[in-house]
Amino acid sequence: MNSVYFYVIINVMRYLLLGWMWSVVVISYGQQAEPLLFTEKTHDFGEIAEQGGGATYDFVFTNNAARPVRIISVQPSCGCTTPDWSREPVAQGETGFIKVIFDPRGKPGYFNKSLTVTTDLGGNAINLQIKGQVSAALKRAEDVFTADNGNLRLKSNSFNMSRVFINQSPVTTEFEMYNAGKAVIHFTEKPISPAHIKVEIPESLAPQQKGKIKITYNAKAKNQYGFVSDNIELITDDEHHHRKSFSVYATIEEYFPALSAGEQELAPVLQPELSAIDLGRTKPGISLKGELRIKNTGKKELIIHTIQPNCTCVAVQSDKMKLKAGEETKINLSFNGQGRTGTQQKALTLYSNDPRNPVQRVTLMAYIEE
Repeated sequence: MNSVYFYVIINVMRYLLLGWMWSVVVISYGQQAEPLLFTEKTHDFGEIAEQGGGATYDFVFTNNAARPVRIISVQPSCGCTTPDWSREPVAQGETGFIKVIFDPRGKPGYFNKSLTVTTDLGGNAINLQIKGQVSAALKRAEDVFTADNGNLRLKSNSFNMSRVFINQSPVTTEFEMYNAGKAVIHFTEKPISPAHIKVEIPESLAPQQKGKIKITYNAKAKNQYGFVSDNIELITDDEHHHRKSFSVYATIEEYFPALSAGEQELAPVLQPELSAIDLGRTKPGISLKGELRIKNTGKKELIIHTIQPNCTCVAVQSDKMKLKAGEETKINLSFNGQGRTGTQQKALTLYSNDPRNPVQRVTLMAYIEE
């Protein structure tokens, strides 16, 4: 009976000894796997003000390695994050730091940035993380309305109506304005504008007050495709500038609703032969010639509304602007490199009644020798 108890006690002690040895191995492995022990690897700044200056935090670590460790580099994921760190080797058992300064200016909203830490221990880099929420700064009106026209200030010196459709109702867009002067600005006369643009303004605008200019654009009345520009004038009693002139921009296209499978089968299709054309090399003052062939691969008549280069240096002429099913035509191109040198890249935009691709662009390339 005593021998049995003795056997049990011996085996229990053996298992306890094995368990202790295994825990030592696990702890030792953990220390080797993480030689730099950080108090935290992710720091949440919480909410910080955009104009409150840089937010700073120190990631503190202890060197658990068997020798001194030197931080070689700390690489941030964003230029808004500036790192610093312990420059001298950190002795075994001593602490070091990695400082991060986050600049919130111009970055309202949530942020999540990382830092990649490299040491002379080799192995995998260490990743640290900062996050938080930047509350947007309140901006002065002068910082928002930067385009001045006398005392009347706007966000831009032009009004961009963006994309409008020739076969839809007129589009109305409101633009903010601001009186930066010390006197009331009266709009003394009706705005001067072309027939397809209607301009609505208040009778007056008090000092340091905001108002709105309402512009209604009738693309059907303009009756022109592509990028177009017009001019309007506001007549005021502003002491610095009575007549205020502004450009109004728009890109006019044709609107197409979703097509059924049968309608797609019968629709016209504009198919350029190439998506990019290399016109070759030339010297200043010597024009380059080229051509672009396009074909109607659809089953209804294709109408090319306009072919619009994005530069006055490019001239185009098409043999036909209407193509029957299966018919093709040639667009003659001419590029004048006067006053230009080096690589040139321009574009042609084709506007058509192809319902699936009513706006298509072809790139033109050339090289002007010096």
